[in-house]
Amino acid sequence: MSSEAEFGTPPGGNASGHSTRRGVRAYLIGLGLAILMTIASFWAAQTHLIYGPGISVAIVVLAIAQMGIHLVFFLHITTAPDNTNNVLALAFGILIACLVIFGSLWIMANLNRNMLPMEQVMRMQN
Repeated sequence: MSSEAEFGTPPGGNASGHSTRRGVRAYLIGLGLAILMTIASFWAAQTHLIYGPGISVAIVVLAIAQMGIHLVFFLHITTAPDNTNNVLALAFGILIACLVIFGSLWIMANLNRNMLPMEQVMRMQN
């Protein structure tokens, strides 16, 4: 008895080799695009063709594009009706990440503003 007969069809496809080839091709396209985005990020960081303050914007745009590539090609998160739970889980994860990032920035800004000047700290230690 084969493993397919015991366990059924693999998730996301039928038992034929055609869907396996299509899946591998999608992974290879995603890998190629991810590598391209990584190379573009390194190029943007080291080139003098981009205006200085625009380098960070270019890197952020490339990072967001690479996240999108990973979500679509590797995690298979789409807006199809059968992926509603995946999209909700992704939205919740993004919400939590934003809360942690902006909360950390807010705390660091307030700590920096409310700290004693170094001269006063040195006088307190003596």
